[in-house]
Amino acid sequence: MISSTTYQVLTRGKFAPLDEEQRASLLAQVDAHGVLSARFTAEGTVAYERGLHGFTFRVLIPASDDDTEELVLAQAEELAEAAVGRLGAECVELKSVSTDLASIKIKRKGR
Repeated sequence: MISSTTYQVLTRGKFAPLDEEQRASLLAQVDAHGVLSARFTAEGTVAYERGLHGFTFRVLIPASDDDTEELVLAQAEELAEAAVGRLGAECVELKSVSTDLASIKIKRKGR
């Protein structure tokens, strides 16, 4: 029986050089992509600020025990590139970190 888990992945990156049209488009959408709207979801969410220097992408990646962390990070980075592409831009210098949600221990206060 193959067990599965879910990884929470945070990808940070920079926007590739933007032309004026891309910059205007991103600025027109900035309020919908603020830090407060960023969530870890199956589709992923992109967050960035008005300076347009960089962005974060948060996503949940389902994986089996056979999947390596490198594979999970590569999937997240592909999704980040696609999400930024849908915003009308390209990205560079992606760096990702992940957390296996099954490994998180919750400490409850003593009763």
